[in-house]
Amino acid sequence: MQFIHHGPGKAWVRTATDLLWPFIVAGKRWSNLPVLRWLIRPFFMRPYNEITTIPIQAAVETPGSVVLPRRIVERLLEDVKDIFILDECICRTHYRADSPPRSIGCIALGPAIRRIHPSHGRTAATDDAKRHVERAARAGLVANIAHVWIDPVAFGTRFRDLIFICLCDDTHCLYRTHMKHRGPTLDGAYQRLPGLSVSIDREVCLGCGECVEKCFLGDIRIREGKAEIGIACAGCGRCVEVCPNGAVTLALADEEAVYGNLVRWIRGVSELPLRKTGNTAA
Repeated sequence: MQFIHHGPGKAWVRTATDLLWPFIVAGKRWSNLPVLRWLIRPFFMRPYNEITTIPIQAAVETPGSVVLPRRIVERLLEDVKDIFILDECICRTHYRADSPPRSIGCIALGPAIRRIHPSHGRTAATDDAKRHVERAARAGLVANIAHVWIDPVAFGTRFRDLIFICLCDDTHCLYRTHMKHRGPTLDGAYQRLPGLSVSIDREVCLGCGECVEKCFLGDIRIREGKAEIGIACAGCGRCVEVCPNGAVTLALADEEAVYGNLVRWIRGVSELPLRKTGNTAA
């Protein structure tokens, strides 16, 4: 039997998160200061920080299905052999928050999960992971597909063959909070999934500002009495949920095209092995 050296246990990761949190927040806030921005930027940008969003919680305009975003995540789970479900959200635990439930933890994918300490959760079959994603969607959480340096550092794993599906809210997430205060050098930290588009019907929009308040990137503005989406939009779907007038629309191309784009994105940032359907989609 091969001996596997596990990374640090849950208690240590909680402590490390608490210690690192202020520095991550400060990095976002200081990301436009002279000199410092060039020191900070690599920690939030390619190749050490790659995040794309899949709005599993939002209604989407697409022929034949409004659950396409969730189906995209399910296909990824079907194409990956190694799955590990964390039994708590480290971010919500940091804030001692119970809503959304902290028991809805991230999902780690790839051979590197074999080094995650068992105290963090459990290895899982595909169907178990799908049920976990469904629970996250019902709780209103957003799926962020992340290849980020902080995850292998925290869990003591390899970086190259590790992808996280982070199930995040907008109030407690290490990735999403304080991004409104970032400098423009971090505008590309979040990548919108190719094939996904967000639009505002100016005839319907009343300029109420609900979407402006909810956008975690601060990339929606009121201009001439109407909401306008900027180029940094991550396509997370929050504006669709909160618009009281139904003026915002989130649309996706067909399933094969969108999943193929996700597969190409994953292959471009990691060495995550994918099964046959992932190869076919690409």
